[in-house]
Amino acid sequence: MAKLRTAYFCQNCGSQYSQWMGQCKNCGEWNTLVEEIVEKTPQNSLSPSKTKQSVINIIEVEAIEEPRIKTPSDELNRVLGGGIVLGSVTLIGGEPGIGKSTLLLQLALKMKKKIFYVSGEESASQIKMRADRLADVKNPNCFLYTETSLEKILHEAKKLEPDFVIIDSIQTLQSQLIESSPGTVSQIRECSNEIIKYAKENNVPVFLVGHITKDGQIAGPKVLEHMVDVVLNFDGDRNHLFRLLRANKNRFGSTSEIGIYEMVSQGLKEIKNPSEILITKKFEELSGNSVAVTLEGNRPMLLEIQALVSTAVYGTPQRSCTGFDSKRLNMLLAVLEKRAGFQLGAKDVFLNITGGIKTDDPALDLAVVASILSSNEDIAISEHYCFAGEIGLSGEIRPIAQAEQRITEAEKLGYEKIFISNLNKLSKKKFGIKIEEVSKVEDFHERLF
Repeated sequence: MAKLRTAYFCQNCGSQYSQWMGQCKNCGEWNTLVEEIVEKTPQNSLSPSKTKQSVINIIEVEAIEEPRIKTPSDELNRVLGGGIVLGSVTLIGGEPGIGKSTLLLQLALKMKKKIFYVSGEESASQIKMRADRLADVKNPNCFLYTETSLEKILHEAKKLEPDFVIIDSIQTLQSQLIESSPGTVSQIRECSNEIIKYAKENNVPVFLVGHITKDGQIAGPKVLEHMVDVVLNFDGDRNHLFRLLRANKNRFGSTSEIGIYEMVSQGLKEIKNPSEILITKKFEELSGNSVAVTLEGNRPMLLEIQALVSTAVYGTPQRSCTGFDSKRLNMLLAVLEKRAGFQLGAKDVFLNITGGIKTDDPALDLAVVASILSSNEDIAISEHYCFAGEIGLSGEIRPIAQAEQRITEAEKLGYEKIFISNLNKLSKKKFGIKIEEVSKVEDFHERLF
C-alpha cells in the first residue's frame, strides 16, 4: 500500500508547500494554506510504460478531422465550433443561478443519445421536477445518478456505457484516495484527472459544471482549466433575461463566438436574431439614444446605447456605465473635451448598454460618443441611423474589422444611414443603406446634427 504524507495546498491558486505559512508565495493571499493528506507515488510507477511510442516526423502525421456530435442547441454548437468533439472534456462556469444546470439538463432531455447525468447537489426528484418544467420532449435514454463518490460514478459509467456524461458539479466529487473534504484543491485535481482519463480512454464527451469564486474565476486549482479541452463561461445579469455563453478556451474551434439565450419560465430559449430583440422600438425620439453595430465572433449584432449627461449636483462629477468599460468611457470623454472642445469635465455622464449585454468591441466608440453628444445638446438622433467606428486619442475615427458584414446587418434591419470611418476599405458592392464616412470627431458632430 502506498504511504501517505501531508502537504499544504493554497485554496486560491493550488500551490503546494511542505509546511504551513501565513502567506502563499505564489498568489500573495493570506491564510489560504490548508493541510491535506495526499497519496505518495510508489517508486515502481516511474518505470517506463510497456507501450512504446516511436518518434515521428510531423509531416508524416495524418490529419484526421475530429468527429463531432451536433447538439439540439444551435447557439451551443456555434460556441463549441460546430458541435461536441468525441472524448472531449468541457468545463462550464458561471454565477450561482445563472442557468448552468438548466442548460445542460435541457441538452440531456433533447439529445437523442444515451445520457449519464450525475448530480452531487440535487436529488433525483428535484431534477425530475425541473425536467418536467423545462422540456416537452423527454429523452428515454437519460439516466440520473445522485452520487459524490468518484469511484462509484466511474463504475456506473463504465457499466452503463453512455454516449455523453454530465457532472454537476466537479466541486462536489470526492475520491477515496485523497483524505480531504470535497472542493479542496487536491480533490478537484484528482477527480478531474480521473474523469479526463475516462473520457479519453472511452471516447466519451464529458461536461463538467464548475463553481466560481467572488472574483469570477472558476474555483479550484488553475491547472483544472489547463487540463480540460474547452472552458465555457455562462454570464449575464440575473435581473435581465439574456444570458451569454462564451468560450475562454477551445482546442477545437474559435474562442470569439458567442451564444445568446433568453431566460423564460420554460428554461433557456435560444435567440436566433438578437438585434431585433435588443433594439427598443421607440415610439418617440429621445436624446441620448443611439444604435451601435457590433460583432461577436462572426455574428453581427445591433445594440442600443443610452447616455445621460447632466450638470453635476455634487462637487465631483460622476462617471457610471453598465456593460461598457469605464476606463474607455473616461478616455472618450477626454478626447471630446481636448480635441472637439466640448466642456464635459463638470458634468455627470451615465452610460448604459440595454439588455444587460457586456461587450468590449472598440467599434462601439462612435455610438457612445453620439449618445453623449446627443444628450449633452438635448438633440435626438434619428432612429434610422446607426454607428460603427473606433476613436483614437487624437480624435480620429479609425477603421473597424468586417465593416461590410456590419453594413449588411444594418441594411437587413431597415436602417437608412450608417456612420463609419472614411479609412474603411469597402468593395464596389452597392448597398441599400447610405454610408456616411467621417474622419474626425469634430466632423462627425457637424455631420450628425
